[in-house]
Amino acid sequence: MKLSFSSNAFTRFSVGEAVQKIAAHGYHGVELLADRPHLFCLEVTPKAIQSLKKTLGACGLPVANINANTACGYYDGVFWEPVFEPSLANPDSQARRWRIQYTKASIDLAKVLGAANISITAGRMVPGVRPAESLAILLDSMVEVIDHAQASGVRIGIEYEPGLLIENCAELVRFLEKIDSPWLGANLDIGHSHVAHEDLASVVKALGEKIFHVHLEDIQGYQHFHLIPGEGDLNFNQILSALARQSYAGYVTVELYSYPQRPEAAARQAREYLIQFPYWQ
Repeated sequence: MKLSFSSNAFTRFSVGEAVQKIAAHGYHGVELLADRPHLFCLEVTPKAIQSLKKTLGACGLPVANINANTACGYYDGVFWEPVFEPSLANPDSQARRWRIQYTKASIDLAKVLGAANISITAGRMVPGVRPAESLAILLDSMVEVIDHAQASGVRIGIEYEPGLLIENCAELVRFLEKIDSPWLGANLDIGHSHVAHEDLASVVKALGEKIFHVHLEDIQGYQHFHLIPGEGDLNFNQILSALARQSYAGYVTVELYSYPQRPEAAARQAREYLIQFPYWQ
């Protein structure tokens, strides 16, 4: 496994600065935020992308994942919580079309930057629309998006989260069974699994080779607040051991968007804690 860090902790810096700071702390990879203020695909220019590629190369930092979960750039304001809508399951056809096109653009960005995968969510449950209806809409949207992913050679990992349309492992497994494609799998967030009261070993076994990328953070109790590893209740030796038994050899990205005021300290502390475990390449 390779240890990575997400740029979404560094939203008070440019994406280039975020890459440089993450590299300076010794990480093996970087997850890039495909949203404002970093890489909002509808605004980022080819020149900016080429400049970022040079920075990544100079830092020797591969792109672990393109995080296309949120859509703050769709709105004019700045939001405290991640904004997942409009999603691929949004009942408004125009808003949904925007997300389909944005997801395709994120796939294109991943291809240019050499990332093997992007992550998305299923979005939120919408008042007045039954979850089964939303899942049917999501299924239709995914068919088009997966065709683009396959043509681009970039995988899509769905990240489940309590409170979203797909909020646990069992729901994700059922959805993945409806689209049997090697280009669609899971972006497994360990904290979300814990908040959902899941047995992680069972989750890793159930998802198996469908785990394309992993998000890692600590959790206190069962409150969904991303903590620096070592500050909560999670047993990271058990977590990493479960992934190793499944022969997972991809990136494990520390995701600490909850520390925008002190991202460098969070990145440093997280690596110092995690590097003690004997699972890293």
